[in-house]
Amino acid sequence: MPDQPSPARIEARHERTESARLDNFVDGAFAFAITLLIISGGSLPRDVAALEHALRGVPAFAACFVQLALFWHGHVYWRDSIRQTDGTSLRLSLLLVFFALIFVFPLHMVYSSFFSALTGGALSPDFVARRMDVRTLSALFVCYGVSYTCMAGTLALLFRHGLRKIALRREDEISARVNLSVWTFCAAVGLLSTLIALAALPTGWMMLIPLAGFSYALLGFLGLITSGYRKKLEARLPA
Repeated sequence: MPDQPSPARIEARHERTESARLDNFVDGAFAFAITLLIISGGSLPRDVAALEHALRGVPAFAACFVQLALFWHGHVYWRDSIRQTDGTSLRLSLLLVFFALIFVFPLHMVYSSFFSALTGGALSPDFVARRMDVRTLSALFVCYGVSYTCMAGTLALLFRHGLRKIALRREDEISARVNLSVWTFCAAVGLLSTLIALAALPTGWMMLIPLAGFSYALLGFLGLITSGYRKKLEARLPA
């Protein structure tokens, strides 16, 4: 009779299967979120004029695509460095998917309004046909900021959970800690932008709206912050 697999091998095989299922589900959900961006643009063009009109929305779509891809890559990097599948990891991954499917709508509206305003309606012409007031813009940035903060915060929690639960190799631990700091900083920036946009509601100050948007420019300091933090970790953690 053939040898029966040991309980440890069965458990390892089960964990690999569960990990593959989770990865496939998350990948498919992000692909669906990107598909929603295309569907939101309307039906397929039927002539050259309609094609030209649709192509004017490509810059906004490209920006949305990059933003969603960054969050998706964050989850891929978590999977590659942590390699853990338990109940908490599963729930946090599903929560990330949930936020992604919500995030896609304010994401599309923010970038479409940005390119439309920047070009005087030459790009994303279907999005804004009239000037929006402070309340409308504030609500838009609040929705975007809350969604952004939730997604970045969920990724931070995934890395934090992995660091607390399992022992990692030195290189993986350094990468995980750096990514934890990255997504925590991203969540803090999103929260800052949300609070600024909320402040515009009772005050009615239009100047707060661009400030809420330009708050995300703070993300440009991520490279400097993570570089210094990585050097500290490399010096502190034993080789």
